[in-house]
Amino acid sequence: MLSTLKLRDFRCFPALEAEFAPGSNVIVGPNAQGKTSLLEAACVLLRLQSPRAATLGPLVRLGAAGFVVDGFYSGNHLQFYYSPRRKKLALDSVEQRTAAEYLQLGRVVWFSNADIALVRGAADERRRYLDFVAAQLDSGYRRHLRDYEKALRSRNRLLKMPNVRWREIAAFDEPLVAAGDALTQARARLVATLEPYAAEAQRAIGGGVGEMLSMRYEAGSGGTDFAVNLAARRMEDQRLRQTTVGPHRDEVILEINGHGCELASEGQQRTLALALRLAQARLIAAQREALPLLLLDDIFGELDPARRNALLAHLPAGAQKIITTTHLDWAQTEIGRVFHLENRVLTVER
Repeated sequence: MLSTLKLRDFRCFPALEAEFAPGSNVIVGPNAQGKTSLLEAACVLLRLQSPRAATLGPLVRLGAAGFVVDGFYSGNHLQFYYSPRRKKLALDSVEQRTAAEYLQLGRVVWFSNADIALVRGAADERRRYLDFVAAQLDSGYRRHLRDYEKALRSRNRLLKMPNVRWREIAAFDEPLVAAGDALTQARARLVATLEPYAAEAQRAIGGGVGEMLSMRYEAGSGGTDFAVNLAARRMEDQRLRQTTVGPHRDEVILEINGHGCELASEGQQRTLALALRLAQARLIAAQREALPLLLLDDIFGELDPARRNALLAHLPAGAQKIITTTHLDWAQTEIGRVFHLENRVLTVER
């Protein structure tokens, strides 16, 4: 569990310290006080990435050089300093040259009302979802993703030059294909493994009305041989000045009862977004033999009682939860430790 969390110059907080309990921790406060940022800091501490931003730069408090997140997770002391010029990681007060050992400690599942973008949003939302899950299950996935993104940036930069030199571009094709094939295989396996968990959650939260959820992975590499398809798209790549095939074009097709989710009702779409997060939580708990930290950002007040109870019933039993909310009217049972956050000051209410 996450027992302590300290922030410095993170988002709106000059400084803040919190001590969390096992089980449920609920942070209550008005809007725009930093509740979501506090959850985000817990995610950044454990996973070195934000569930809300593609890069870490926006997380630095305005006017500060960088931010610090610091905390104890299952007895291990984690420290992460970030600035646009420098990053520093420490595990049990020992500076880490790589993030590999650091990232083996904690697993996180993030729930928020913005998760509806997983259903309604563009394909990059679903790719980010896959990447966030896969990196927590496969220690090599993060390296493959970075290698692919680095090769893709270099290749696209050369394609945008006035005179395209294919000999120079070809130097990036091999690392692009090698990392791309690894990503494709990992994502295909992940979607196949997630589907039964998500389908079960969809049926449960949807009230058992026969909603059948299916997930299908569509590789953006254009078929079974990425290298062949990449070579075949040279003229198109040159015309559009960008790489037109590869995992950066991957898609996950979501269907309910055989129909695209764009045809689903508002309630079905919101249930589907919850089902994807629950599938992530249950898969991590099953494959890692350790419970993930559950970060739930102001979602219970937006759910009807049936969906709220079904969600609570399907969260991994015993997992630590940190929940934000503007009020406690939705709570029907004992909810554990309660904090109040206002004017960037966090106090324990009970």
